[in-house]
Amino acid sequence: MRRELRRHMGQLIMAGFAGPEVPVELRALAREFDLGGVILFARNVETPDQVAALAFEAARLGLERPVWVSVDQEGGRVARLKAPFTEWPPMLALGRSGDEGLTRRFAEALAVELSAVGVTLDYAPVLDVHTNPSNPVIGDRALGERADEVARLGRIIVDTLQRNGIAACGKHFPGHGDTEVDSHHALPIVEHPPDRIRAVELVPFEAAVQAGVAMIMTAHVLYPAFDDERPATLSASIVTGLLREELEFEGVIATDDLEMTALTGRSTIEEAAVLAVEAGCDVLLLCGEDADRHASVLEALIHAVESERVPVSRVEDAVARQRRAKERFLVNRERRRPPTMAQLRSLLGTPAHVAIAEEMASFL
Repeated sequence: MRRELRRHMGQLIMAGFAGPEVPVELRALAREFDLGGVILFARNVETPDQVAALAFEAARLGLERPVWVSVDQEGGRVARLKAPFTEWPPMLALGRSGDEGLTRRFAEALAVELSAVGVTLDYAPVLDVHTNPSNPVIGDRALGERADEVARLGRIIVDTLQRNGIAACGKHFPGHGDTEVDSHHALPIVEHPPDRIRAVELVPFEAAVQAGVAMIMTAHVLYPAFDDERPATLSASIVTGLLREELEFEGVIATDDLEMTALTGRSTIEEAAVLAVEAGCDVLLLCGEDADRHASVLEALIHAVESERVPVSRVEDAVARQRRAKERFLVNRERRRPPTMAQLRSLLGTPAHVAIAEEMASFL
């Protein structure tokens, strides 16, 4: 069982790495554990053809099924792919426009550019409702200040990305919009009662679930109304009780980066990973560059299963959800070779896409 467990445990990981090529250490990790996916950052990006070649190689790291090639490409200040990719305004622009057609055209253009370089999963849209002007981390990343508007436009982004072959990941469940602390640096707390959270924060996520969103990312935020000890990412009452059972979400549940201080300030990353899987998370984001740390997390998960702290069935369920999502988005995506720069020029930063970005920016 241990060999089979090791072979599949890597499916629970989205790994970061250094540099513009797939490093030897990541290849070794994938061979031993079977990797679920990789996440790209600015440190991995040089030119579009280099990104396409990197994605081409990364997608083939999986032993039995393709690897997700994922990225945070929201627009505004959270965009890993810069010019000559289209540089999109922040999502607040779409919220202020209120224009469903513009929102759809944006998501279509975004999907074209991501697909062109082999990205298969985008950590977007942000579904947080921006109800706190002092929020240091969400701000103009949110579509707006009203739950119904965020839900309406967020659902269009989810549907359009996915109709065009890009898996969407709504974030940050159950809502990061009314916080005053950045979870990269400390643990935020949302003090609202359950009725308020259901009436505001959860509304866009419900809409995304109804739209068939492939993945939802949890927030490293404490919600005492549902769990006064553990942040959402580590809380079974929130991940399983609220998202899986109450909202009836059947897709993949991913954590935000486990290396953020909101979690590492309270426990080791290995313990946080075990707690997250116990809570019901299916995918763990490890955004740092250290493959040894990634391996340490995987060994901790294997030990947790072998010691019967985490049921084998919990891991099997997570792997099965990954498999279904990959069958939905990654089948028939094989390429014989990555596109050349000449081929990419006709798809990235085109006049039509730039015109959409300029129309969005006019609302800021």
